[in-house]
This record gives sequence, C-alpha cells and structure tokens, in this order.
Amino acid sequence: MTPEELAPALTAVLQPSLGTVRVADLQVLTGGASRATWAFEAIGDAGSRKLILRMGPPDEIHAGMELEAAALGRAAAAGAPVPRVLIADNSSAALGNPFLICDFIGGETIVRRIQRTLDDDSRAHLVRQSARALAAIHRADPTGVGLEASDQLDEWHAQLDGMGDTTATFEWAFRWLSAHRPPPSPNVLVHGDFRMGNLIIDTDVHPAELAAVLDWELTHTGAVYEDLAWFCIRAWRFGAPESLGAGGLGSIDVFLRAYEDASGTTLDRVAMRWWLVLSTLRWGVIGRYQAERHLSGRTRSVELAAIGRRVCETEFDLLTLLGAK
Repeated sequence: MTPEELAPALTAVLQPSLGTVRVADLQVLTGGASRATWAFEAIGDAGSRKLILRMGPPDEIHAGMELEAAALGRAAAAGAPVPRVLIADNSSAALGNPFLICDFIGGETIVRRIQRTLDDDSRAHLVRQSARALAAIHRADPTGVGLEASDQLDEWHAQLDGMGDTTATFEWAFRWLSAHRPPPSPNVLVHGDFRMGNLIIDTDVHPAELAAVLDWELTHTGAVYEDLAWFCIRAWRFGAPESLGAGGLGSIDVFLRAYEDASGTTLDRVAMRWWLVLSTLRWGVIGRYQAERHLSGRTRSVELAAIGRRVCETEFDLLTLLGAK
C-alpha cells in the first residue's frame, strides 16, 4: 500500500482500541528483508500517540503476528524491556498483509551510530543490561501460546540441504557439531534474533540505556544458549575487536557472568562454545539462503546479494572457532 492508501485503513484498524483518531506523519523506517516497518502518529481528542506498524506476508520461517505479540506479552510480564502491543492480526484483510501495531520507543538501532557514542562506562552498562534482558526473556512462561521447539542443528542442516548447495567448511562444522552435542537443556522462551541492531539504545543519557528489544519474528522455544551465543558471533560485533565479543560491548565472559547473576543459574562454558559454532554456522546458512533468493530471481535485492558475499567470512570464523591450522 502507498501511504495515501494505508492511512485510512490504519484509521479503521485503530478505532476499536483508540477511538476516533487521525493517522499522521506516516513514514517507512525500513523495507527489511522480511517485514516492513512504518512509524506514524495517531491523533485524537486525548492527544497524540507515536506508534509503529510492522507488516509482512506470512511465510514458513517467521512467527505469525499474533504469536509474536503473545511472546512479547509474556516477555513483558517477566520484566523484559519490550514495546507494548496494541493490535496484532494474522489476517491480510485490513491492511493487505498480516500486521502488528505497538508503541514507538525512542532511541537508536543503527549499530555504527551507537558505537560512535559509547564510552567504556556505557559499554559495560549495556552488556549487563543485555544479559539481564535475556534473563528476563528466558524467565517468561512460554506455554499455551503456540510457540514451537525445534532441533536447531537438524533445522539448519535441512535448510542448507534444501538449497542443494554446500561448502566443505560447512559440512565439516556440521559433523563436528553432531559429534560434540552437549547434554539437552530445558526449553525456554527464545527471542531467536537477539543481537545489536535489534536493540533500541538510548544514547542521549549516560551511561547509555537499553530501551527495548525488537524484532521477535523468529521467536520460539529452545535452549538459553541459543540467544546467548547468537549475541556473541563475530557478525554482530560490527567491526569491534575480539575483546568485545559480546555484541561489541564487552567480553563474552563478562556477559555470561552477568547473565548468571541475573538468572541465578550456572552456564556450561563447553555448551556455550558448541552453540557459538552452531550460531556462526547458522549465520553462514542464512547468508547462503539470502543469496539464493536473489540469484534465483525470487527476490532481486542488492542487500540480499551482499549478505551472500559474507558466506566466506563465516567459513573463516568457523575454521577459527574449531581451531583449524
């Protein structure tokens, strides 16, 4: 939809929750690889309210909008910093695609901009806050809303096999992972894409604050290590040195100890290394999948093609993690 078409449709959607309002200042924030995000104001007799609209077609990879909203509600109840959801609908009838509307939360998400503003105090504060946010998410009750668990190793191997393309490094990593599986751990609510870029950071205060955890379309149930390790792969440091391995904010050890303090649990460092290898491999498979979307002509995109070029970086990371000489 164009903004001119979307505004009246949004007005009708908001009426049951907010009454008679006028939609103003509707603007696209990002086209996204999977879902589009719009910012707008709902103006009514009670004043103006800044809101966010997320829309995208249904698919087999991402959680439906209603499931995403349910996970957000459970995370909020457990104390995680997340936006409040007003409306979520899996139907395409109202806006042309399934959608979710939530409160706007101010701050920055572009990591390069964030990094330029942070000093040591802010980085140390943010790495602790990130650990506490994950501990809260993992405390949330995941039952009764339709969240599904899956074997992450099997799932990503099947994803790669489905493309009919692989690399020697990827196959070696899959074999290593199969041979060194850690003992199973309890299933918890997993964000699925907890990383810098999906965190809103308030850089106008000192030390900088974690304002909200965004983009819950990959939410499911699984091991706590899945979220912890994903935050720590090299791709999400955005050029920061290895000493800041946890999201480019602090050391992985400091991050894990902060999580242990916040959750009251003890983490298995051997299991964490296994999940770091799997998370790195997962990013490689995602990169290859995104490239395939472009190369096949299904979704022509310079962004997807550029992500595909990073597969070789992931191979290097895997070889480094596995100690190849």
